[in-house]
Amino acid sequence: MTNNTPERNDASADKTTVEQALPPLITDLFYPSESDEPIEPVSCYLKQETPLTVSQIKDWQMLPPAVYVEERPAADFWAPVVTEQDWYTDDEKARTARFQQLRQFLERELTVCQVFYVGEMEMDVYFLGREPSGQRTGIHTKIVQT
Repeated sequence: MTNNTPERNDASADKTTVEQALPPLITDLFYPSESDEPIEPVSCYLKQETPLTVSQIKDWQMLPPAVYVEERPAADFWAPVVTEQDWYTDDEKARTARFQQLRQFLERELTVCQVFYVGEMEMDVYFLGREPSGQRTGIHTKIVQT
């Protein structure tokens, strides 16, 4: 009898990475600021167990020394998008629920979570954490604040 099941590489076949699981959570999800920007998956080659530094983020993104990079508490990133307001429309409530779901997923799947803001008025924002494999992954968006 012949087995027609394709062979799998057992080292990775049963493991879904955070980056692979993100698309249904972030499709058509926009971070609200002066310019609503999409949420995108991102991965980083830095795999150490300790938290990342601003210098490492600059190296990873190949940024010149003059570019401002700041680490901020994750709560600062999530607060505007996971807190429902009384005056929200149904669409805004649905967006808030999706961001709550995204936050729960990332906090459940990642450790050593950090948020880095790159730039001053038009900022790239990276929410990065460490998967059990050691891979650094997370989400990226842009925020415009004038």
